[in-house]
This record gives sequence, structure tokens and C-alpha cells, in this order.
Amino acid sequence: MNFDFTAIPTTLDAVHLGLAVLAALFLLLYLTKGSSSQPAPQAAPQPEPKPEPAPEAKPAPKPAPKLKEATPDAALQLLSLLQQEARFVDFVREDLAGFSDADIGAAARVVHEGSRKALDEYFRFEPVRGEDEESRVTLPEGFNAHEVRLTGNVVGKAPFTGTLVHRGWKVTEVKLPKLAEGHDTRVIAPAEVEL
Repeated sequence: MNFDFTAIPTTLDAVHLGLAVLAALFLLLYLTKGSSSQPAPQAAPQPEPKPEPAPEAKPAPKPAPKLKEATPDAALQLLSLLQQEARFVDFVREDLAGFSDADIGAAARVVHEGSRKALDEYFRFEPVRGEDEESRVTLPEGFNAHEVRLTGNVVGKAPFTGTLVHRGWKVTEVKLPKLAEGHDTRVIAPAEVEL
């Protein structure tokens, strides 16, 4: 049996939709992690290493990148908004083994519509690349490796020419609601008690 992992599905089923929503959530969590209101700590200047009297001079190792601490508040707020609009957490936490594909598809449609509404309301997106998918593109030397990921047989140096498989997404604006002081962001959805 042969599998073609490069084929793009022609139908949208609940599993692919769930994976797409989950991928979007992880992307947003990654992006909001970088939008913390705390300024990044400034790196103290490193003193220049003194030359060693060894016959061969070894290049100084590159310092490890400075990592900034991300608070979970923005990620939890986004998760709460997705739960409120799309019942996202309910859908992902549900054991789907006992449901038919039709039932899962109907639920996925509700999750998709609500997730899209929440994302459109609080974020502005634009594609990383403007070209059409499946078109040939050339990446010059010095291209932004944060915006473009090379796949396949990557050898040599830029410029690279290849096929644009996915245009990518970047967030150009974030409009998350302000949180009241003392608000517990860990409560994604309060329990409901009907009287």
C-alpha cells in the first residue's frame, strides 16, 4: 500500500478541520507568547575573551539566545474566547469514538464557524507570501527564516528556488479585550448550573 503524503485532501472532514483549528490555536499561542507586555531583558555586554597563548585560536562559542518569560494570560484568554464562541475545548476534549462521521462533521461546522468568528474579531491576519500557492518562488540570500521554512532537499546556499506549498500567515493586529484586575484567566469556561 502506498501513501501520498503530498496530496491535498479534496474533502474537508472533521479530523482535518479539528487539526486545522488546533494548528491555528498553537500558532496563536506562539504568537501571543511573543506579545507579552513585559519588555525583554537587555543582555549585559559580554567582556571580550582574552586570547589564549595556544598555537591555534579557537573561535568563541556563540552565546545562547536570551529567552523571555511568557505569561500564560494571553493564551488562556484566547482559549477562553474560542470556548465562548466555538465550544472549542468541549469539542477537543470530547471522546469522538462513539459518534458517527456525520455527527462529528456537524459539530466541526459549529466549531469552525465559532473559531473563525473569534479569530476575525480579535486578530488581523495576512499571508506571509503574496504569490499563489503552487507557484514557483525564488528566495534571495538573507531571506527571513522566521517567515519561510524550507522543506524537501535543502542543500547549498541561497538563492533557493522552489514551489510555494503554503503562503503562511502572520498576525498584523491583536485586539484582545482588557482583563479586569483579579480576573482568573485559568477559568476558561465557568461551570453552568441551571435553576
